[in-house]
Amino acid sequence: MKRNNLQILSRLIVFVKPMIGIMIVAVLMGVAGFMAAILIPVLGAYGIYNVRTGQPLTTIVAAMILCAILRGVLRYAEQACNHYIAFKLLAHIRDIIFGKLRELSFAKLEVKDKGNLISLITSDVELLEVFYAHTISPVCIALIVSLICIVWQWSMDWKLGVCALAAYMSVGMGIPYVLSKRSSASGRELRKESGEQMAFVLESVRGLKELMWFHGVQKREEEILKKTKELAQKEKRVKEVMAQGMSLTNAAVIVFTVIIFVLAIHTSDRQCAVLISPILMISSFGPVIALSNLGTGLAQTLGAGNRLLDLLEEKVTVEEVTNGKNTGFDDLQAEGIDFAYDQEQVLKDFSLQIPQNRILGIQGKSGCGKSTLLKLLMRMWDVDAGKITIDGENIKNINTHCIRSHESLVSQETMLFHDSIAANLRIAKADAADEELVEACKKANIHDFIMTLPQGYDTRVAELGSSVSGGEKQRIGLARAFLHDGNVLLLDEPTSNLDSLNEGAILKAVDDHKKGKTIILISHRASSLQFADQIVKMTKYEKK
Repeated sequence: MKRNNLQILSRLIVFVKPMIGIMIVAVLMGVAGFMAAILIPVLGAYGIYNVRTGQPLTTIVAAMILCAILRGVLRYAEQACNHYIAFKLLAHIRDIIFGKLRELSFAKLEVKDKGNLISLITSDVELLEVFYAHTISPVCIALIVSLICIVWQWSMDWKLGVCALAAYMSVGMGIPYVLSKRSSASGRELRKESGEQMAFVLESVRGLKELMWFHGVQKREEEILKKTKELAQKEKRVKEVMAQGMSLTNAAVIVFTVIIFVLAIHTSDRQCAVLISPILMISSFGPVIALSNLGTGLAQTLGAGNRLLDLLEEKVTVEEVTNGKNTGFDDLQAEGIDFAYDQEQVLKDFSLQIPQNRILGIQGKSGCGKSTLLKLLMRMWDVDAGKITIDGENIKNINTHCIRSHESLVSQETMLFHDSIAANLRIAKADAADEELVEACKKANIHDFIMTLPQGYDTRVAELGSSVSGGEKQRIGLARAFLHDGNVLLLDEPTSNLDSLNEGAILKAVDDHKKGKTIILISHRASSLQFADQIVKMTKYEKK
């Protein structure tokens, strides 16, 4: 979705609301710190003027030393407040992002580019630190310090005040506005391409084995290099605008300082104004120069913010139910359901009565909707027409927690986190005792393998590297499902990575596990379906 810069900034500022008290402290510290810095050269100018009039310098020197000390202390306090706000908010925003991803559920996550999501959660969120730590309070500080300096210049002569106003508006608003117009589109494009680049590299790493096997490494390297060069060119354009901004800002500072010096000579009737006014002017540009640099520096931040807002505003496909009904999962059936991925129809007027406490085997060619059916039964997606009922109640009216507590899924690919084997198993049941882990793993025929590991169940997956085979991962996934001990066990090709010996052991464990359980088993292998009490054959939907 396209948004202008003001819309993006206004939406990002909303996140600051819980930290408004600390933000006010940061602004006050910043104003005091900049005024202390400005006073050092200005007091020096007053000292030079006092020498000419024969007045002592003791008080002025003491004041300059005090201002120098205060400048360091106040600057530290301001930066500490700003970065405290920034990192607290970044943690809060990441929490919001993960919450949103959870809301979007499996349906959206399946079709999203994982590389882009990683880029959003990591580098895009980090770029927001520029906004929260170096934008909001600096804008307020620049406004207040500039007003103080304008009044000060005005007190010496109104023409000096008007010149100061024009200078601060040009450097703090005019130049940043022009540069932001030039760089905002480039910044958004850079963030988009950066996410795509990360996705491409991630895909290349995951598929490295296939690339090496089929001699595709060199071509892939060339594509990565090409994309990197294109990305570097876009970043170069953004940097060029930043360099132009710095040049314009420095030129404007010099020009306005000269103008105010000339005005002080010709218009002010106070002798000290000729010395004080230009020194005050050139030493007070610090806050507005920071704003000028933001005009281009914020380009990528605004792009990152826009991507973040796109995610947060994305509509939820399957909403979680928290105030619905709970059921016992005794009767499960699909009644005339239709389902399509975008325009690709997968299921049409499909009905199925799932026998209770039995093993139902499902056969069918790839693309006929077998795995899709399991996802619909788990309500990862909602059907387009018809309904899925549990104990006679539409699945859409049943609490999401109830569905997940009663159903377990073992898919073709098992995800193991970089934690201990025991911790990976306890994902299914956080308070499981060690004895329960052992029992579940024995059922899944993986206990003996785990006991050969250096620390047994406490062995960390990261330490095993590639020594864990796909079959062993799958058996750990099956052990998780046994540990979860739900009423309904959904098995999507659970033996696809196993040899015939382990397949037999696993299926025997599944058969032994079926007491009081409803099991749906999807498999291409006829041998895997020998334990099924009933077999259903699915055919691919063909549009007439």
